Amino acid sequence: MAAKKLESPYFNRELSWLEFNQRVLEEAKDPKNPMLERLKFLAITASNLDEFFMVRVGGLNIARKAGRRKKDPAGLTPLAQLREIYARSKSMMTELHGCFKDVVSPALEQGGIRHAKIDELTSEQESFLFDLFKEELFPVVTPIALNPEKAMPNLQNLALHILVRLQKKSSKARNNLYAVMSLDRAGSRIIQLPAEEGFEYVLREEVLKKYASDWFTGYEVKECALFRITRNADFAVAENEAPDLLSGMEDVLEERKTGECIRLEVEAGITKSLLKFLSEHVPASPENIYPIEGVLNMKDFMSLAFVEGFDELKIEPWPPQASPSVVPNEPMFGQIAKKDILFYHPYESFDPVVRFIEEAAADPDTMAMKMVLYRTSSDSAIISALKRAAGNGVNVTVLMELKARFDEARNIGWARDLEQCGVQVIYGVKGYKTHAKICMAVRREPAGVVRYCHFGTGNYNESTAKLYGDISYLTCNPELGNDASGFFNALCGYAQPRDFNLISMAPISMRDKLLELIDYEIARAEKGKKAMVTAKVNSLVDVALSEKLYEAAKAGVKIHLNIRGICCLKPTANIEITSIIDRYLEHARIICFYHGGKSRVYIASADWMPRNLDKRLELMVPVEDKDCRDRLIQMLNVHVADNRNSWLLKPNGTYDRVAKQSGKKIRSQEVLYQQACAAIENAEKSRRTRFEPHRPESQTQ
Repeated sequence: MAAKKLESPYFNRELSWLEFNQRVLEEAKDPKNPMLERLKFLAITASNLDEFFMVRVGGLNIARKAGRRKKDPAGLTPLAQLREIYARSKSMMTELHGCFKDVVSPALEQGGIRHAKIDELTSEQESFLFDLFKEELFPVVTPIALNPEKAMPNLQNLALHILVRLQKKSSKARNNLYAVMSLDRAGSRIIQLPAEEGFEYVLREEVLKKYASDWFTGYEVKECALFRITRNADFAVAENEAPDLLSGMEDVLEERKTGECIRLEVEAGITKSLLKFLSEHVPASPENIYPIEGVLNMKDFMSLAFVEGFDELKIEPWPPQASPSVVPNEPMFGQIAKKDILFYHPYESFDPVVRFIEEAAADPDTMAMKMVLYRTSSDSAIISALKRAAGNGVNVTVLMELKARFDEARNIGWARDLEQCGVQVIYGVKGYKTHAKICMAVRREPAGVVRYCHFGTGNYNESTAKLYGDISYLTCNPELGNDASGFFNALCGYAQPRDFNLISMAPISMRDKLLELIDYEIARAEKGKKAMVTAKVNSLVDVALSEKLYEAAKAGVKIHLNIRGICCLKPTANIEITSIIDRYLEHARIICFYHGGKSRVYIASADWMPRNLDKRLELMVPVEDKDCRDRLIQMLNVHVADNRNSWLLKPNGTYDRVAKQSGKKIRSQEVLYQQACAAIENAEKSRRTRFEPHRPESQTQ
C-alpha cells in the first residue's frame, strides 16, 4: 500500500500573492465603494499583475528553462508553479476585464463618464478627432514594416501596439503585408471629447485604427489588432563581472528591453491567422497568450479615476492631518530634543519629516547628514535639501540604492545629480540591497555633538507617503544615534558590522533577534503564563520564522499576524492571520511581543522573507519611549479589530471577509484617520485656551 502523501505545512508563495491580488480585485467588485474608487482598484490589480509577470513568472521561466526541479517549501517545482499560475492568472484577468466591461463602465456612463463609440460620434467630435489625428498622431506615430521571414523588432515592454495586415491595391496577387504601430509615445491614452455635458472619451488606439489607412497610401487595411507584450524583467547585475555597479545596472536596464515575452495580451476579436502571425514573430508560446474581452492595459485607467468633478463617484477625501506632537514654526531639533516623536502616515502628514531634513540642511550647526534612499519621488524636496546641505558645507553622505527594482534609472539619475553637487554617494553594498529607512543629522550643540535620527518603515517619498500606511520615528536617543553611526560606517566604509546597542540589522542579527523574542514567549507559555505575539508585516515567507511560530502556537502562545500580501504560513490553533485591503496600501511593519506584560515593540523596514532577512540590509528598531510604544500598540489593536475591510486566511489558502460578530463595525483605516483628526483638533483647542502671562524682564532671566 502506497504511503499517504504528507500535506505541506506551507502555501506556495506565488499562489499566495495571487490570492492577495484577488483581494484587491474584490475591492473593485465591492458595491460599497464608489465607482471611480472601484476603477482605481481595477487599475491597481492590473498593475500588480504586470510586475508579477515580469519578475516572479519571469524568474520561474528562467528556472524551468534551466531544468531546475527543486521544490519550494509547498512542494511545487518551477514547472508545477507555472502551470498553476497560468490557470489562476487567466481566470483573474477574465474577472478583471469582465468587472470593467459589465459593471464599472456601464455605471460610470450612468454617472456621466461615457466611453463613446468611435463610429457613433457627433460631427463636432469627428472634427475634433480628425484635427487631433493630423496635429498629434500622424506626425508622431511611425509604422514599422514587418519582414515575414524575421522576428518582430524589439517592441517596448508593457506598451500598446497595433498589428496591421495590409494588401497592395494595385497588385493582383493580394499578398499579405504586415506593419506594427506603437502607442508608447503617442500621448495620453484617454482622449476627452467635446460634449454638452459629462465627460466623454475615446481611446487613442481607437483613433489610430479609425485613421489607419492614412498611414498606408496605396494599400488596403484588411484588419488591425491591439496587443501588448510583457517581457521578462528578472535580471540582476553580475556584481563580480561589472566594472562598477552603476554601469552594471545600466546593462541590466538594456537587458530588460529585450527580455523574452512571458505574456502576450491580445484583443479577443483578433483573427486566428493574425494571431498565428503575431505569436510566431513575437514569439509567444500558446500558454503565454491571453485574449482579452475588453480593453487592454487597465492600469492606464488610473488617470480617469482622478477626472475633475464627479465627486459623487469618488471616495471622501482624507487629507493628511498635522501631528499634534509637532508645534508649527518651532525648530524640529528642539522638539525632538524634548521628546521622541512618532507619526503614522498618511493619516498624519509626512511634512515634519521633510521639515527635519530641510532644517538640518540649512542649520549652521549641522555637521553631517547621512541617509539611505531606496525610492523617492520624481520632484523630491528631500533630494533638493541634500543638495543645499552640501552647498552649505555640510558633510552629506547618501547611499542611493541602484538595485531598487524598476526605480534603477531614476536612482542612477539622482546619484549623478547629487555627486555633481558635492554629495558623497555610495551606490550600494556589494551582494546586497540596502532597504533600511534611516536618516541621521549630526549637530554641534553647547553640550556636545548630538545625533538626531529618523527611522521609518517606508521610503523617503513625499508622493507615496500620501498613499502608503507607514511609521516614522524621530529621536535623539544616544544609543540609537550610536547604532545609526555604526550602521553607516559599516555601509560606507570598511568597518565590519558590529553588535548594536538596540537595533537589529539584517542579514546579521534580525532573524536571530526575532527567534529569541519568540522563544521568550514560548518559555512563558510553557509555564502557563500569558504569552502573545502580534505582528503587522507585508509578507511572511521565511521558513525559520514560520517554524518558530508553529512551535510557539503549539506551546500556547497566542499569535495574531496582520499580513497584507504573501503568507506561506498556514493558520492553526493559536495562529490567526488577517489581511487588510482598503484605500491606503498597508505598508507599516510593527511587531509587538507581550514579554511578561512589559511589551517589546519594534518597527522595521523588513518583511519576514528570506530576501529581506538574508539578502538585504534592513533595520528593526525598538521603540522604548512609553508614549510612542503605547501608541504603536494601540495602532496594532485597531488593525486587529478591523471587521469591515479585513480578510481571514483559511487553512486551504483562500480568504474570507472577517465577519462582524457583535457591536459596531470597525474599519481600521477610518478609525485611525478619525483619531488623527480628533488629536489635532484637541491640540489646537488646548493651544488656543492656554494662558501665558507677560512677566517683567527681571522674572524671565
